[in-house]
Amino acid sequence: MVWFLGFGIAGLVVLALSLVFDGVLESIGIGVDGFLSLPVIAGFVSALGFTGAIATGATGAGVVTATVVGAVAGALVGWLTWRFSRALLRDDAPAPRGEDLTGTSGTVVTAIPAVGYGEVLLYLGGQPVKYAAKAAAPVARGAEVWVESVLSSTSVTVRPVER
Repeated sequence: MVWFLGFGIAGLVVLALSLVFDGVLESIGIGVDGFLSLPVIAGFVSALGFTGAIATGATGAGVVTATVVGAVAGALVGWLTWRFSRALLRDDAPAPRGEDLTGTSGTVVTAIPAVGYGEVLLYLGGQPVKYAAKAAAPVARGAEVWVESVLSSTSVTVRPVER
């Protein structure tokens, strides 16, 4: 039973170290992704150890039976860890583009003259970004505006919001 508890604790230590040093190991070429990543191995070893200890202590199972039960539990936990990490790392959302600004609201930070450009503060992907803006009529600083169209990667056409 002591060996199983040792495996369980060692797995937790490996997991803690992988949270701290996993990026460092990958940067020097040691890290392995996928099914042999440190979190997956740590999950497998911890589950094997703790499940084996429970099987030995609670049911009085022999070492071989506890090892088989622990290995099955470890394989399940390792597989779940691998699937969960894949789900977390998958990025299906496309990067925000300037065209996504059409129809959004913003605030004028530099007054927009009748002819020429002012500046508006818009939010693209949740981040504040300043854009050059022009409008059909002058718009004062601090006014709320709607983006009518995107002229370029740094400029938009806006209209004042009427309330």
